[in-house]
Amino acid sequence: HGSTRPPPHTMAVVSVNWRAVTSWVGIARFFAVLLSCLSFSLVASTGYFGGPYGTWCMFSWCFCFAVTLLILLLELLELSSKLPVSWDDLTAAFAMLAALLVFTSSVVFPSAFISSPCSGARCARQAAATAMSCLCFLAYALEVGLTRARPGDISSFLSTVPGLLKVFEAYVACLIFSLLDSYSSYAGLQWCVAVYSICFIITFLIILLTIGRCLSYMPCPLEKVLVAYNALAMLMYLTAVIVWPLYSFNGRSRPNPCSTNCWWNKSLGVTFLTIFNFLAYLVDLVYSTRMVFIRAPS
Repeated sequence: HGSTRPPPHTMAVVSVNWRAVTSWVGIARFFAVLLSCLSFSLVASTGYFGGPYGTWCMFSWCFCFAVTLLILLLELLELSSKLPVSWDDLTAAFAMLAALLVFTSSVVFPSAFISSPCSGARCARQAAATAMSCLCFLAYALEVGLTRARPGDISSFLSTVPGLLKVFEAYVACLIFSLLDSYSSYAGLQWCVAVYSICFIITFLIILLTIGRCLSYMPCPLEKVLVAYNALAMLMYLTAVIVWPLYSFNGRSRPNPCSTNCWWNKSLGVTFLTIFNFLAYLVDLVYSTRMVFIRAPS
């Protein structure tokens, strides 16, 4: 009767999941990595990307490239399941964020750096980088569409329409913060900034707690709390939609000339972004209400 002892030298074998790169989602991620790399490489080769707008675009492309490559490697080596996070929620949230980042860069970069008339090698590289960025946005949009939860499936909240809208709402709030200039002169403008800040913090916390699998430990019915929060956030943004342009412009005419950093352009940008977020919270409320109170028959 020999004793069963483990072999003296056991080597950890890393398994490879080829579906991570051969599935439709994997192919979309591969193209996103390739196209984001081409975007920042072409812009870097021109040596002309200074200032806040150029820095923002380069950061967006490099950040999306690095994180998507890391996601591909973790799934390829089957290490994603060992992380203490909800992987489906994390990848769904990142795909939505990357799509928004690259879309913004695809609009900001040509408007800030490509002058008219456009000629020469540098302009050709900038135009090519813009085209690569647009294709990269389509790759991320395809990933969002492929990973989005089907109606009735709430296994990963951030892949549902309300979950994706949470990422959109937080991102638009960040854009609003980047455009805020002077708001201390009126109490109405201070109220609007408070609305943007409060809604951003709560929405961002919901995203983080979902990815960290912490929402299930809350002692209250979470779905109904989210519906109540969406209703409150929508009403708060409705006041900002009215108050911000009322106090921000306040009878002041558009200065001439008005550059990119002109207060009028920034205030107008905040006005439109406030409307976008109000509509996002409205749609979020409709979808989350349907998910909670109007369930499909089993």
